[in-house]
Amino acid sequence: MELSEEFEAQRPRLHAIAVRLLGGTADAEDAVQETWLRLTRSDASAIENLHAWLTTVVSRVCLDLLRSPRRTREHSWQVEPWADEPVDPAPDPVDAVIESDRISVALLMVLETLSPAERIAFILHDVFGQPFETVAEVVDRSPQAARQLASRARRRLRQSDEPARTDHRRGISLVHAWRHAVEHGDVRTLLELLDEDAVLRADYGARTQVVAGADDIAAQAVQLSRLAAQSIPVLIDGMPGLAAVHGSRVVSVMAFTIVDGTITSLDVLADPDRLPSLPQLERTRS
Repeated sequence: MELSEEFEAQRPRLHAIAVRLLGGTADAEDAVQETWLRLTRSDASAIENLHAWLTTVVSRVCLDLLRSPRRTREHSWQVEPWADEPVDPAPDPVDAVIESDRISVALLMVLETLSPAERIAFILHDVFGQPFETVAEVVDRSPQAARQLASRARRRLRQSDEPARTDHRRGISLVHAWRHAVEHGDVRTLLELLDEDAVLRADYGARTQVVAGADDIAAQAVQLSRLAAQSIPVLIDGMPGLAAVHGSRVVSVMAFTIVDGTITSLDVLADPDRLPSLPQLERTRS
């Protein structure tokens, strides 16, 4: 098998690792591509275990990205129906990751509080079952130090569990309030919900739009009352959001970033080429 074929066979696994480490598909794709470039610049014949080598390299690339001060998070647009009470009161965040084999954005937000090395150690070992010897090579520490990093990450995640759930419940209430205010043209409420320096970013496919400032965002939002009437609450990457639905077809989705009880950014996906990949949703309003 040629080197390119071997890499392509490994690509889905490498992409899964990168997505879980970085929390977004764009950065993950860049990390996987950089891993391929590093492989082409290496002496592949000298690599004894390609599986382990690629795991180490993609993890190191992700570690560099995590340490980058300019790194920003993106939404992966995993849209799910929103049950009446989407908050699961039982699972420990560590157990939830292992059992579901995916990390929700709710947990990723908590993971952001970890140092890059702690995050790498936790995800590589606890999620992907990599030995601490591999983790140690990635973070340039001893295996014992890598074990301590993972242990410290677990402890911090457990301590952060309850605040994360509280923030989730506040987010649910805020999304309900946003939808109601837009539908009824309530600019005053919208301004109360928005951070003064909030930013709205919209992707329409052929064009993009950026609206900065609470006043301009609220002024634009009240013009979309009919769209709000068609909107239903959903989970976007595990966090509260809205989807505008025509019949059972999603025509746009809006993801909220909430900090200290106010909306700091809104991300809208209305690209007709990307929306068909989202699941169908039934519009039922309470």
